[in-house]
Amino acid sequence: MSLSALNRSRLGEVSISTLTTVLHRQGVTRVWPSGIRPLSGQQPRMVGEAYTLRFVPMREDASDRATYGSATNLHQRAFEDCPPGHVLVMDARGETRGCSCGDLLVGRLKARGCAGIVTDGGFRDTLDIEALNFPAYQRASVPAPSFGYLQAAEVQVPIGCGDIAVYPGDIVVGDRDGIVVIPAAIADRVAEAAWQQTRYETFAARQVGRGRSIIGLYPPTDAAMAEYRAWEESRHDDA
Repeated sequence: MSLSALNRSRLGEVSISTLTTVLHRQGVTRVWPSGIRPLSGQQPRMVGEAYTLRFVPMREDASDRATYGSATNLHQRAFEDCPPGHVLVMDARGETRGCSCGDLLVGRLKARGCAGIVTDGGFRDTLDIEALNFPAYQRASVPAPSFGYLQAAEVQVPIGCGDIAVYPGDIVVGDRDGIVVIPAAIADRVAEAAWQQTRYETFAARQVGRGRSIIGLYPPTDAAMAEYRAWEESRHDDA
């Protein structure tokens, strides 16, 4: 099921805090990988379908180091094959002794029109990645190369990133608080509910700013919802 263009746009405007609340109401609670943070507080927000890459621990007899730099190397191929508009999500098993990738591979994703990159490990060349102004999320910066610690094993399979399940095609949204993973089958419904909740919270924030008690305002009572609907209608009348 594809995400509508309208709801993709909405997901670019609602916070992941709101999205986690909406998902909780839908009965889906394990959606926020703890400890994964944006590389830069100034980077753009991120919305896109997950394209997954799974690493395993490197073992000398099965190492792909000899193929690095060739078209057969799975690690590099993932950056060439991740479709435009998608987020490359990497299961690095939390490994921070060797990097998941560096600035050149991230730059390749940006040049190809991808939407972002996520790892539960870390990047090297972080200043150069920041300069790309591209959505990038990691656990910790890792200057050491991946050789000796990480080996790409599979793409486009279910993975665990930060102990959260990510399936190919899930919708990954990122902002300054981190990322949230939305199951593809309910992404449109979640986006619509989050959009409506965000609009209500705008109304509630104005009320709080004027000195109103939070009790009865959030969560909203029927009376508060009636006030909100009247406020929405007045805004439309003024438009």
